[in-house]
Parts: sequence; structure tokens; C-alpha cells
Amino acid sequence: MPAMKMRQSLDQLEEEFRRHTQLAAKQRAVLERRAAVRSRQRWRERERRHSSLRFYLLTASLALTALVVTVAMFATLYLLLA
Repeated sequence: MPAMKMRQSLDQLEEEFRRHTQLAAKQRAVLERRAAVRSRQRWRERERRHSSLRFYLLTASLALTALVVTVAMFATLYLLLA
């Protein structure tokens, strides 16, 4: 009889170990998914910031170009008419 109790106890330990292993694997998978989601969110935020910066630089360069062309045009016109 004592051998039966020991065998049953080992079976219980093995089953508990399997459950623990499965639970740990599920937790790892959840953590990996969360990390992937956070990584994508950080990437999107970084891309949004960079896109905004590029937009502002483009707008500023267009405005500066328009200003330079206007000044050059009026300076040329002044020289031609003077």
C-alpha cells in the first residue's frame, strides 16, 4: 500500500508540474504579445512625431522659398525700371 500512495503522489506532482509549465508558457505568450503591442505603439508615435517635423520643415521651406522669390522678383523689377 505505501508504494501506491507514493506513486499517486508522484503522479500528482507531475500533473502539477505540467500545469505550472503550461501556465508559465501562457504567461510568457501574453507578455510577448503585450511587448509587441507596446513596441508598435512606440513606433507609431515616433513615426507621427517625425512626420509632423517633416511637414513643418516642408511648410517652412515653401514659405521661405516664396519669400525669396518675391524679394528677388521685386528687386529685379526695381532694377529694370530704375
